[in-house]
Amino acid sequence: MENYLELSWGLFVAIFAGLVGLKWLLRSVNCWLYESNLGEKRFSLPPGDMGWPLIGNMWSFLRAFKSSNPDSFISSFVSRFGPSGLYKALMFGNPSIIVTVPEACKRVLTDDEYFKPGWPSSTLKLIGRKSFIGSITYEEHKRLRRLTAAPVNGHEALSIYVGYIEENVKLDLEKWAGMGQIEFLTELRRLTFRIIMHIFLSSESEQVMEALEKEYTTLNYGVRAMAINLPGFAYYKALKARKHLVAIFQTIVDKRRERRTDTQPTLKKDMMEALLDTEDENGRRLDDEEIIDILVMYLNAGHESSGHITMWATVFLQEHPEVFQKAKAEQEAIVRNRPPTQNGLTLKEVRQMDYLSKVIDETLRVVTFSFVVFREAKADVNISGYTIPKGWRVLVWFRNIHHDPEIYPDPKEFNPSRWDGLTPKAGTYFPFGAGSRMCPGNDLAKLEIAIFLHYFLLNYEFERYNPGCGLMYLPHQRPKDNCLGKIKRVSQL
Repeated sequence: MENYLELSWGLFVAIFAGLVGLKWLLRSVNCWLYESNLGEKRFSLPPGDMGWPLIGNMWSFLRAFKSSNPDSFISSFVSRFGPSGLYKALMFGNPSIIVTVPEACKRVLTDDEYFKPGWPSSTLKLIGRKSFIGSITYEEHKRLRRLTAAPVNGHEALSIYVGYIEENVKLDLEKWAGMGQIEFLTELRRLTFRIIMHIFLSSESEQVMEALEKEYTTLNYGVRAMAINLPGFAYYKALKARKHLVAIFQTIVDKRRERRTDTQPTLKKDMMEALLDTEDENGRRLDDEEIIDILVMYLNAGHESSGHITMWATVFLQEHPEVFQKAKAEQEAIVRNRPPTQNGLTLKEVRQMDYLSKVIDETLRVVTFSFVVFREAKADVNISGYTIPKGWRVLVWFRNIHHDPEIYPDPKEFNPSRWDGLTPKAGTYFPFGAGSRMCPGNDLAKLEIAIFLHYFLLNYEFERYNPGCGLMYLPHQRPKDNCLGKIKRVSQL
């Protein structure tokens, strides 16, 4: 009996030691693959964990972001390796450095000499290699940005869009109030999609808009998913959605080009017409692939962020009555002080919404719609004493900065008054990114949100049916029921 126990114990120890050894061996594979060719530089890499073979850290990332605590992903690095602010990992199939502190984030986003876009190849396949996040040159990016930014963010353009946004907001709020139960987020995304469609493709039909919006919903679920191109997986469905989007846009481009060769006058100078007209210093015009990739990117970014942030701002206002009343009083004062001959909002009035602007800024911070962006090191770079090797990806983790209690006390608390007299230090607030790659539609997004909240605060309330509903964090933070509830009209201002 004694020999049997000794044999069993010895077998147990051997199995345990074997499993520990196997785990160590598997956890070392990625280090050998990606660090062995770095020579002495490997000793100055940030601390971290390259994860399991092939999948790297993606399993722990997805597990965290599909739980109720997405911040556990970064906190696990901090607890194991200390508050260094930079951590090595294998993310989305690439050796990466995760950056979580202000100064390093600012450097990565603004130093175009050493960093370029580094989005995963799976994302590029969905959004487009010739879009702003793709493989176009720095000079081409600047040229296309100049072309597209003014019609989206310029003062003259925003002044023109106020009336269109205002009209659609008023109509939709009135319609929703008569519908009873609605998925508030779904309806808001349709509204913001209609607005960005008007800017880019003003003459397209409702049927085209509905088809595009449906495909974009599927596309977005694949952006942060693992790149598994097999039936049933989100990435597989997203690739099919991308194919359908390209087909729809190709039909639109073909019709526009055909119309331009006819004698028919152009109905309106929208963004599609501008893209068809643009040419570089050598007279080269954009080809169909370039135009379509720009459309895929802009129409996606142009409605997702504003739709989600509008929903969250509305929810936060309803959950904080004192904030609601203060914001409502500001909007009532704007209406009260306007000339009796004026009908509707002006861009000047929107710019006077000081407190509402703080509500929007705080919503952007709390929610952090884009929690991470991707860059790639163009050469070996030293940051905070650590080496980022050439070719490695850099993940700028906005979420960690926006929720850092050292920067924002009680960071999970929605508190617009924290912005009273506060000018964020460089590198501490990235609602739309930073540097030359900053989101070109940021002013349009904030305008849409402000106009919606103006009319909502004046005349409506929102009753949420499932306030305790769980959240999804991929691809973006949202209630699992898409914010099911009811819009109620309470006045006639």
